[in-house]
Amino acid sequence: MQRRHLFTALTLACAALAAQAQAPDWKIVRIGVEGAYPPFSEVGTDGKLKGFDIDMAMALCAEMKAECTLVQQEWDGMIPALQARKFDAIIASMAITPERQKQVNFTDKYYNTPPAFFGKGGARDISPAALKGKKIGVQRSTSHDRYAAAYYKDSEIVRYAKQDEAFLDLAAGRIDVALCDQVAGTDGFLKKPAGKGFGVLGQPKDDPAIFGSGSGIAVRKADAALQQKFNAAIAAVRANGTYKKIQDKYFDFDIYGK
Repeated sequence: MQRRHLFTALTLACAALAAQAQAPDWKIVRIGVEGAYPPFSEVGTDGKLKGFDIDMAMALCAEMKAECTLVQQEWDGMIPALQARKFDAIIASMAITPERQKQVNFTDKYYNTPPAFFGKGGARDISPAALKGKKIGVQRSTSHDRYAAAYYKDSEIVRYAKQDEAFLDLAAGRIDVALCDQVAGTDGFLKKPAGKGFGVLGQPKDDPAIFGSGSGIAVRKADAALQQKFNAAIAAVRANGTYKKIQDKYFDFDIYGK
């Protein structure tokens, strides 16, 4: 009997040591990014990734003293690719929502901006009744997609793989309005020649269950140590001025939000 207990104890000890040996130290981290969501993430004319998300990823990795590789991934495949271990974390303006928290763990937020409707002219009625029968463009699998589907049941929801595709159709008159992040819509559309004559029509009502509590970094459920490293790095770059330097490169306001 004593030998059996000793064997069991040794087996458990060996298993624990093996698990510890296999646990990553996160000195090498692969980060999933989109590259099609300016000014947060896009591909420049030189073919290199740039934007707020990209600079934040590099700053956080430097703070963590980790060697990071950016892996481009289309938006609607982000979480499946993370689960399939194509990369270890997602830094792609992903809203921290209750629905996504069932699948992944999030860090603390690293910014928080509101959603908005964009269309011809200035402020006008964007109620479900006013947009009945109208075409609303959204990026597929986003919180904006979920919001439009939940509240605008009498509108036609037109889904796109990339936000830029929705803006192209909005400019061409193929959709009536677009729903997206207000900063992404302002910088990615209104400030460009194609956005002339268009404006922000209004903000959707706040729905934390859909829009969440800001944008965070997503990691797999099992990777709590990586989540903690990113949280510490976010706090550090906020405290040492690095965050503000990156923010001021792209925005003239506090993007961190409430």
